[in-house]
Amino acid sequence: MADKRDYYEVLGVEKAATDDDLKRAYRQMAKKYHPDANPGDKTAEGKFKEVNEAYAVLSDPQKRAAYDQHGHAAFDPAMGAGGAGGFYGGVDFNMSDIFESFFGGEGGFGDIFGGGNRRARSGPRRGADLQTNIQIKFEEAVFGTTKDIQITSNEPCPACKGSGAKPGTSAESCKHCGGTGQERVQQQTMFGTMTSVRTCSICRGEGKIIREPCPECRGAGKIRAVKTLSVIVPKGIDNGQSVRLSGKGEPGEKGGPPGDLLITVYVQPHKHFTRQGMNLFLDVPITFVQAALGDELKIPTLDGEEKYAVKAGTQPGTVATIRGKGVPNVKNSKSVGDLIIKLVVTVPTQMNERQKQRLRDFADEMGEEYKNQKHSFFDKIKNSFK
Repeated sequence: MADKRDYYEVLGVEKAATDDDLKRAYRQMAKKYHPDANPGDKTAEGKFKEVNEAYAVLSDPQKRAAYDQHGHAAFDPAMGAGGAGGFYGGVDFNMSDIFESFFGGEGGFGDIFGGGNRRARSGPRRGADLQTNIQIKFEEAVFGTTKDIQITSNEPCPACKGSGAKPGTSAESCKHCGGTGQERVQQQTMFGTMTSVRTCSICRGEGKIIREPCPECRGAGKIRAVKTLSVIVPKGIDNGQSVRLSGKGEPGEKGGPPGDLLITVYVQPHKHFTRQGMNLFLDVPITFVQAALGDELKIPTLDGEEKYAVKAGTQPGTVATIRGKGVPNVKNSKSVGDLIIKLVVTVPTQMNERQKQRLRDFADEMGEEYKNQKHSFFDKIKNSFK
């Protein structure tokens, strides 16, 4: 016993530590050295046992008093009935019970590491989520649509209805673990009888044994199947967003709920419209004459045409807004964005000599101020650098 560390030192507390001090120290040490947090680490496993042994003694007032008086000898069976070990030599240090009483049962310490403990794993489990994607047209994203998709997933075996047992038979409760999926293992150590809980070695944690497996699924209780689902794509969905179908994923285990199906939506670009959030953008070409004299245009939208009056003297690049002709909010279809149009003045690339002369005559009639606009603009640029 001389090579054993002092229990107070193991937990990192003083001898005058209160019960709350011991609990805080134990929680920190147990989380640090737990096997789930240190898979395959024998050193951490040894320290975890050491921490549990120390807390088992120091958290019990009588055992702590005996330890304070006699040290580790208080729990040494070799001391005989006449020594301190005569009373504590056969004590059962059940690390599993200590641990579960401290951190809780299902959803307790195992949830700290995100995986759940053995008891949680042997109970009902939610099915896995599935993922797929679809491609839709630009207009379908704006106005919504319904698409049929096919997915391959695990489905409950129709022959055995998911039990895994041959039709006409049923799974039997595991006699080794009493249907719990767990077994207790006891080991004799220098501290007495150490008890731990592990997955049943016979049923592998299932709690049941299938004597006659279903020939269709070979005892798995599920088969791979292709199924067709209708997906309602909401109005206003954007490229890369997802639609969730609850309960359409993999089936659950042991009565657990099924997972979900996540469908990522990819939207094909439009030839003319572009999208930013809930707004649509469109370049509208107009002629020099329309820009100079004004005109009434028919602006194309995704659901028809809208009239727009071009004012006389409209400049190239003028931006205007047509309210309510954008994209609906995917969460509230009553809220709709706008259509933003930019008026782009087109310049003819092919003119005959007669047309060119008319433009020269037009420029002459406009006077020197009009003809010298180019020069005055560059003069302003030069002056800005002086």
